[in-house]
Amino acid sequence: MRFLTAGESHGPALFAIVEGLPAGIPLTEEDLLPWLARRQGGYGRGRRMQIEKDRARIQSGVRAGRTTGAPLTLVIENRDHQNWREIMDPSPGGEPRKRALTAARPGHADLPGGIKYGHKDLRDVLERASARETAARVAVGAVAARLLAELGVESASFVVELGGIRAERPFAWEEKERTYRSPLYTPDPEAEKEMIAAIDAAKARGDTLGGVVEVRVRGLVPGLGSHVHYDRKLDGRLAQAAMSVPAIKGVEIGLGFEAARRPGSEVHDPIYWEAGRGYFRKTNRTGGLEGGLTNGEELVIRAAMKPIATLMRPLPTVDVVTKEPADAARERSDVTAVPAAGVVVEAMVLITLAQAYLEKFGGDTLEELKERLERYRRRVLEY
Repeated sequence: MRFLTAGESHGPALFAIVEGLPAGIPLTEEDLLPWLARRQGGYGRGRRMQIEKDRARIQSGVRAGRTTGAPLTLVIENRDHQNWREIMDPSPGGEPRKRALTAARPGHADLPGGIKYGHKDLRDVLERASARETAARVAVGAVAARLLAELGVESASFVVELGGIRAERPFAWEEKERTYRSPLYTPDPEAEKEMIAAIDAAKARGDTLGGVVEVRVRGLVPGLGSHVHYDRKLDGRLAQAAMSVPAIKGVEIGLGFEAARRPGSEVHDPIYWEAGRGYFRKTNRTGGLEGGLTNGEELVIRAAMKPIATLMRPLPTVDVVTKEPADAARERSDVTAVPAAGVVVEAMVLITLAQAYLEKFGGDTLEELKERLERYRRRVLEY
């Protein structure tokens, strides 16, 4: 299974093509809507989320509510494009360019992207580097979630820290829906109040805030991934997937960096066995991964998001045309997008896990995949 996305932030639409899905997965556009809505939500978002009403249209690969095995095509229209038609027109001409951006924003892809591709109008960089692209990835993640649900896998994502304020109340699966109703997708209502106050204060001073999100996945079988090659280790693949999300600057699994501060006796999870249950752990400090493979416990992965690079009180920079000092360009932006980042990271985690399931069990149809998975589960219990 592999996928590609295309499209610009203010272009006509975002696109995704997913190849390698088994035939027979139940899938409708309504399955994708909750994911796209969650990505657009969260306190601290900007006006763009008020303009867009994301819906992914299925253009190929599904018939009568089930995947056919052919490539799946998804299209998400950009409603804001109607305000940018002339600016984003692909036809030749249009000089001087309208809304050209030459004052590179510190912390954004503007300057390195401009240097790499030779662009002096940095809009040619930012339109694709924009986090708007992640809407397409979330749609693909929703497809992966639909596949994994058929295999008994469930996921959740939530905010554990924002603007330096930590959620002390732990996440509970039975409170997942309540957590998703939170304006910040956090399991701690008291911390949420402090986070909202911090967002309001940052907005008043023209600043932005980052934070930490957590993704959990349960129902995974042991043995996904591999210990035999560096590029097949699942923890490495998950870290790359999470780090590919805009503004993510750190990833940890299980105890993560805390494991470096503790002795081994307080890091590793003792192994137990019971008839009918097989092998299990009473603790999960490794976060469900050992040696590059899942071990059957809950997957726990956290990602740290830096503050958004577009500030309403811009930082000093240089104009790439005049080479004169300038204030960084200001594009419409959020004060924080940490809750949305959790949804995007969750989508990327699920895409990676769906790929791992298909690599291990194969199958051109969902029925084949389920049969092979069930045989493996029996083998795991007998081991």
